[in-house]
Amino acid sequence: MSRHTFIVGCLLVAMALSGCQQACKKCPCSSGMPAGTVKLFNGKDLTGWETSGNAKWVVEGGLLIGTQGADNAPGDLFTSASYDDFLLTVTWRAEWPCNSGVWFRYQSPQKAYQADILEYKKPVAFSGTLYCPGKMFLAANEDKTLVNREGWNTLKIRAEGEHLQIWLNGHLTADVSDASSDSGKIGFQVHPGADFGPMKIVIKEMRLKAL
Repeated sequence: MSRHTFIVGCLLVAMALSGCQQACKKCPCSSGMPAGTVKLFNGKDLTGWETSGNAKWVVEGGLLIGTQGADNAPGDLFTSASYDDFLLTVTWRAEWPCNSGVWFRYQSPQKAYQADILEYKKPVAFSGTLYCPGKMFLAANEDKTLVNREGWNTLKIRAEGEHLQIWLNGHLTADVSDASSDSGKIGFQVHPGADFGPMKIVIKEMRLKAL
């Protein structure tokens, strides 16, 4: 190999490495998330969130935790911002008995959707069920084995126009068309009542990709 060829080769390698370094700063692999994905929960505090009601919401050990307030008081926690079309991924676990869920496209208690986290008897419905105020369950997950009652679960919620889908731990549990709400806040619910006094909803991660 001539000295000229060697020098040219070194320059090409250096240019390639520089290009890769610049590209990796922009590509999804650098953040571990697909391009355009944002974290709604920063793992530190409730920045970007607002409370409603008297439930208790705290951040401990990098986890968002919701429990009832005094005298089994309920409450909700919502994002300050509103969203329309998106793919939302939520990693959660619960201490049972629990009646909670992930609100989305929430405009008011009468205009919203919720991906439920619960165990309902009449009609039978488990976590991954799609609830809509005034319409009850738009789609019910009747398979309790899909839920990890002792550990972490993943809910994926896709809302695109009137098409609404929910996956629980990789299983499609809701796939419907509904026009009750086209945009709104994302949040969590703590249900009232002594029956749910021991409940705890724990959130580890929330990622949203706009569609």
